[in-house]
Amino acid sequence: MPHIPLPEHLPGITGLLEYRLDTAMPIRELTQLLLRGESTLTQGERELIAALVSSRNKTNFCNAAHTKAADLLLGEDQTAAAVKADIETAPVSEKMKALLQIAAQTQKSGRAVTSEAVARAHAAGATDREIHDTVLIAALFCLYNKYVDGMATVTPTDPAYYDTLGDRIVNRGYNRPPGGHPVPKTVTTNS
Repeated sequence: MPHIPLPEHLPGITGLLEYRLDTAMPIRELTQLLLRGESTLTQGERELIAALVSSRNKTNFCNAAHTKAADLLLGEDQTAAAVKADIETAPVSEKMKALLQIAAQTQKSGRAVTSEAVARAHAAGATDREIHDTVLIAALFCLYNKYVDGMATVTPTDPAYYDTLGDRIVNRGYNRPPGGHPVPKTVTTNS
């Protein structure tokens, strides 16, 4: 049960964003820019960073949502699971392995990012901007994970919920829908 009253039909971060539209606006804009804006990293690669960090932070809502978004963007459901299990054996490029290691270090602590990890990413072809954005995405998802878990938001257990949410993330991005989120006729969530 959430620590404060939140819209029951909006689990996870969605209810928190609706609770304070003024703070939600810059959060949504930054997320849209980083995960859907212009980048040499694909949208699927950026969602992998979000899924990895959320998985390591054990934030079930964000882990499930961003794993599903990565799966949809990559067109399969093996890579995100492999990245979360073992970055070094995952079926991603050497550059992505290096960037994902930087994301994992950032998840532990900003000070955990090593010059060796950055040198590895550069040697694998990562640009300064890709390294910057990887750290920023990882840090942003640490914020989201703490926000979601710190407010004890509702986490749906039905995988079908995340199918719908993943599709919404992929096709609409992180912007608030015009008019907000209407209350559906039936809502099924579990705390």
